[in-house]
Amino acid sequence: MTNRPLPSPPKPRPWPWWLAPLLATGIAVQGGGGEGAPRALAQGAPSGSIYQRGAEADSAGSGERVVAAMIAGLGRAESISARVRQLARVGDVVLKGGGRYVQSGTGVEQRFRLESRLSADTETFDLLEVCDGLFLWNFRQLGMQSPTVQRIDVQRVHEQLERLQVGQRPSDGPYLGGIQRMLMLVRERFEFAEPVAEELDGMPVWRVDGSWNRRRLAELLPDQAEAIDLPAGITAADLPEGLPWSVRLSVGRRDLFPFRIEWLAIPGPRPVAATAPDVVTVFELYDVRIGEPVDATAFVYKPAIEGLIDVTDQFVRNLSPMRP
Repeated sequence: MTNRPLPSPPKPRPWPWWLAPLLATGIAVQGGGGEGAPRALAQGAPSGSIYQRGAEADSAGSGERVVAAMIAGLGRAESISARVRQLARVGDVVLKGGGRYVQSGTGVEQRFRLESRLSADTETFDLLEVCDGLFLWNFRQLGMQSPTVQRIDVQRVHEQLERLQVGQRPSDGPYLGGIQRMLMLVRERFEFAEPVAEELDGMPVWRVDGSWNRRRLAELLPDQAEAIDLPAGITAADLPEGLPWSVRLSVGRRDLFPFRIEWLAIPGPRPVAATAPDVVTVFELYDVRIGEPVDATAFVYKPAIEGLIDVTDQFVRNLSPMRP
């Protein structure tokens, strides 16, 4: 009998360098506009109100004001539960999936859980963030890479924000994780134009488009910093494949709830023709419930100690007040 060598295990796919940090902040390189893109399933406005006054009063406000109020409103919510739907594309690979988001409490007592799974071919991308009030737990498994579990001491984050003299805030969620941090990072990186009244599956929303803050883009692409700083700047075709050129938010007009986030880019490997960017990323929240009871067990997370990394020191050092 001839001894045949065992087949070699599949090698991890060489995912682009920017995929991990984008996934980690919720700005996943999810793809697909056009046919096959997820349809918003927000069936009417969410139950409950997260604002002290109606959003219609801000109809004449700027996009910046709408986005800032949206993030503040999320922090004031007594509770939020929603399902998540995503579609991701990296090169010619499409990742589909979703998960859920749960949030409870306000101020320093606020807790949340964001979980998401994206699948493509034989690989999956798993993300889990749980804040139990004492620690923020961050689990990642990107494709065939080894899983990681990180821990952040929430109390030290609160203390650092006080030392930085961060003003009154509904919660520290934008500095910790979950949907609030995802949207805060979007606001930090993009500048928003005037809102446009539209409908999303029959629901009245504000469409708010954002373009890159040049300084933030230069930090991300230091090799192109000089070109980015020129009056003409750079074009979408000059960005690395998959890196979004702009962002579009669909925000409920009644409660300013963020039902859909889309990222636009020119898809395909570089060099690429200087065509108009199209939607290549979609992140949706649907079946939204606000102010309803939440199962407290959602915020219980007890990972194995082996492989656990405490990143509190680095996380706290990198904290800075978000822009007004």
